[in-house]
Amino acid sequence: MKTTTLILGCGDIGTTLGQRLQAQGLHAIGVRRRVESLKEAGLEAATADLADPASLAGLPDADILVYVASADRFEEAAYRAAYPEGLRATLAEFGAREKPPRHVFFISSTSVYAQRDGESVDETSPTEPTGFSGQLMCEAERALLEHDLPGTVVRFSGIYGPGRDRLIRQVSEGRIAPASPAMHTNRIHRDDCAGVLAHLIGRVLAGEAVDELYLATDSEPAPLHDVMAWLAKQLKVEATETIQSPLRRRASKRCSNTRLLESGYTFQYPSFREGYAQVLREGGFLPEKA
Repeated sequence: MKTTTLILGCGDIGTTLGQRLQAQGLHAIGVRRRVESLKEAGLEAATADLADPASLAGLPDADILVYVASADRFEEAAYRAAYPEGLRATLAEFGAREKPPRHVFFISSTSVYAQRDGESVDETSPTEPTGFSGQLMCEAERALLEHDLPGTVVRFSGIYGPGRDRLIRQVSEGRIAPASPAMHTNRIHRDDCAGVLAHLIGRVLAGEAVDELYLATDSEPAPLHDVMAWLAKQLKVEATETIQSPLRRRASKRCSNTRLLESGYTFQYPSFREGYAQVLREGGFLPEKA
């Protein structure tokens, strides 16, 4: 009997995941308020507003729930509605059904970590965020892990990929982060985000064990300067301006993906070099050869 995965808040990552599951012969349904883009991508779609618990009642039963919602804007109220409140409403609706889901995945973020001095962090590291985004992500994580439904939190680091090219555009303008002090950054390609989720869903459906928490990031934390300098070389651009503002906004830490690798996942893009090479090539950013 074919299983169903319901992808709630089905944007870029959810759409890529749904297409991947379909290619594996699995049944996937994308859920969002406006579903035109899902239909264009060839996905079965259902309409619901995650901020409106009543609209969730019309959604079909599912074996797997993937909660991959995004906040409408970077404001506390929007984050509260999208994450702890939306997830709690989803858990309440599906947890009360005659056929509850076998597993729920909540997509969180490395913003839950407050480490700023280049420390290595993993799933056992303390989470003591000072900003509202990290605090509300932690609240949502607890809502899932304390619920009766089996659940797994997946914390993505900085997501990049097609259409997520802000760093490339900065470098193309000759702007680059300073080499010192080193600011360690962590990232994961959009396709690996979908790959990680498909991998973990596959483990659940195969009856294999999954942990309650995974840190999903590629295999090479790197100073932002090194990433931008590599991009500048590919773009054949000379840096003319040093960017200082990111140092005031970002944390500096090195995220470990050991637990994820030990689960059997193989990265399509194990470092920023492979991943950004794909984005540069597919996005038409590379200078034409003479």
